[in-house]
Amino acid sequence: MTQLKIGDKAPNFSLPDQHGNTVKLSQLKGQSVVVYFYPKADTPGCTTQSCAVRDARPQFKKIKAAVFGVSPDAPARQAKFDEKYELGFPLLADTEHAMAEAYGVWGEKVNYGKKYMGIIRSAFVIDEKGKIAGAKYKISPKDTTSWALEVLEGLNG
Repeated sequence: MTQLKIGDKAPNFSLPDQHGNTVKLSQLKGQSVVVYFYPKADTPGCTTQSCAVRDARPQFKKIKAAVFGVSPDAPARQAKFDEKYELGFPLLADTEHAMAEAYGVWGEKVNYGKKYMGIIRSAFVIDEKGKIAGAKYKISPKDTTSWALEVLEGLNG
């Protein structure tokens, strides 16, 4: 699993969100982007992480940063997650985990001694030029928003 570093070109993506709209990184040039990966919609850690992002949306909007959550869940499951917690931002369905692989967040995990492949919770900040401005692998659900806002403030400050 190759991990992205600051200064790397962000891998492009084109994925459906929870409403069936296609979101492409190439359409977001000229704007900062926060992308966070979570293992599964409506699980405790993922809910904590996504609700914290929801609650920080005014701060992200103020600095004109787009925010996207990404998991292997299908759009319908993402939509239920969005509706249940009133998240209000795009949740991308990476059902084939191609984006997760491109960002180096698809890897081996262990749960109760069982090994399997899945999302390694991570977050990225992409600058206006499409370069990685921040990459945090194995991020805590509680730290995602504070970390992303700190990186964004560094870009804008």
